[in-house]
Amino acid sequence: MTRPDATPAAPGVLASLAGPEDIAGLDSAQLRVLADEVRARLIQTVASTGGHLGASLGTVELTIALHRVFDSPRDPIIFDTGHQAYTHKMLTGRAGQFHTLRRRGGLSGYPSRAESPHDWLESSHASVSIARAHGLARGFHLLGDTGRRVVAVIGDGALTGGVAWEGLNILGADALPLVVVVNDNGRSYDPSVGELAAHLAQLRRGNSGNRNFFELMGFEYVGPVDGHDLDAITTALTRAQKAKRPIVVHAITEKGKGYGPAENDAADRMHACGVIDPATGKPTTPPAPTWTDVFGEELAALADSNPTIVAATAAMRLPTGLGALSAAHPHRVFDSGIAEQHMLAAAAGMASSGLHPVVALYSTFLPRALDQILYDAGLHEAAVTLVLDRAGITGPDGPSHHGLWDLTLLSSVPGMRIACPRDPDRLRTLLREAIDIPGPTALRFPKSAVDQTIPADARMDGLDILYRSPHLPLDILIVAVGVMATPCVAAAADLTARGIGVTVVDPRWVTPVNPALVGLVARHRATVTVEDGLVEGGIGARLVHAVAERSSRSPVAIRALGVPTGYLPHASRTELLSHCGLTSTGIADGCRTLLEALPDYTPAPPPAVTWSAP
Repeated sequence: MTRPDATPAAPGVLASLAGPEDIAGLDSAQLRVLADEVRARLIQTVASTGGHLGASLGTVELTIALHRVFDSPRDPIIFDTGHQAYTHKMLTGRAGQFHTLRRRGGLSGYPSRAESPHDWLESSHASVSIARAHGLARGFHLLGDTGRRVVAVIGDGALTGGVAWEGLNILGADALPLVVVVNDNGRSYDPSVGELAAHLAQLRRGNSGNRNFFELMGFEYVGPVDGHDLDAITTALTRAQKAKRPIVVHAITEKGKGYGPAENDAADRMHACGVIDPATGKPTTPPAPTWTDVFGEELAALADSNPTIVAATAAMRLPTGLGALSAAHPHRVFDSGIAEQHMLAAAAGMASSGLHPVVALYSTFLPRALDQILYDAGLHEAAVTLVLDRAGITGPDGPSHHGLWDLTLLSSVPGMRIACPRDPDRLRTLLREAIDIPGPTALRFPKSAVDQTIPADARMDGLDILYRSPHLPLDILIVAVGVMATPCVAAAADLTARGIGVTVVDPRWVTPVNPALVGLVARHRATVTVEDGLVEGGIGARLVHAVAERSSRSPVAIRALGVPTGYLPHASRTELLSHCGLTSTGIADGCRTLLEALPDYTPAPPPAVTWSAP
């Protein structure tokens, strides 16, 4: 993928900057103009591309001050989480490309090492900045490069994560001169939760007692300081730059600062948005119902009649669809903060008490709690239901947000049952079934508008038959995993028109492999599985293994279609599905290639088409 050509920035202070080194030469008036220009560019661009608007609006002055005081990239500035870094991108030579944000071939929505040497950490997963910064500082020290400073900028609730606490614990006992900037806006999506959030609130009010938490952990402490006051935050960072031991700069910022629609958005200060009208902050087209909407409505309805249902989330109550349930039953929705490990272990404990926890999280964050899924839920056969939003290819958010690993990881958990609904009706049905299962279960769905309902022609031993070619032999079986049913049915129609007999089956519960599916494979000359997850170790690979163990036919022709192992770039979901061959055309081509490689295979003549007079 090639990057679109750069376009000149509008005349002004921002356009005059060759790089962050030029910021030190600006006077106070020019710095304020720069902040205004950056904020205007943020609103203008993100309104047209979508992205993390509120999070970046809150760090404009803070980021300018960071680059005024520290010598990036010699002094690494690590943003945690990465959606705070849009201003950083503009100040480090990318203002001219900023209009390409999150578009195919354009700038990533997060820091990216491929874009700039100023980007040291590109994963947007929260809470790791302090540990990464500590590692860098330790490495520089051991290599004798002691004149460098490393800065971790942690905000948007990331300090609630366990890895951040581990980093504070270790770093506070070290003598390394590392700077931790706490970007305290009091929120992730929702307001931050837990005792640390309460302590930060006390610090903001100037009521912390004799020593605050950070000082007790071994840090020097500066603050609280207004993160939107360029002079004040520059003074605080200058002091931190000269410190001889670990130091915390506590910056108070306002998420969505300077943009009325974001400042007035009580839900999440426009943390992230799609394409909007910049004048109003409203979507330019009415939003279509999403998978998240369907899940949230159904869970709330089920909870009304089932008092054992509770829900848990890691700082994403509204984005994962728990708004309706938390409004109706607030005492039955639990927010762990950005602490997936705690959330899953606590859910297993709630299951042991007789409740049925439904844990709603983005698929990309699932691996953060794999130990708890394996041993707290799996080993204890806990009746916990994982609902994985943004599963598969997510699109413009890029490598660290694609939900590609869930099927591979979860299918290795003993006793885990995984359902992949193909349409909203199946999501409702499978959620009800999952809650009735006395063991660990998972459902997954993508970040997209819901597909149209795809009715089954027949149900066979728990399998839904979605398509059968009339009057043709059983040439190929297409196993459609979840939302891949739509292109699979379209591919089947195309193959039928070419004289190839096709059956399309939706397993509904994709793991463990249904023995009836193995039997169906044996009745066809070849089988193609289609999933929008990693092909290595995915559902197709599981089926290959199950067929080899149980089938009397050897060898059996099976091909798995999915996403190759690797880190997909950012682009639209449609573009990336096409890139991976997961379209109706790509699936049909894969089926034909497999069949044509079989000995003595000859397709039947295409069905005759009879025309009648109008």
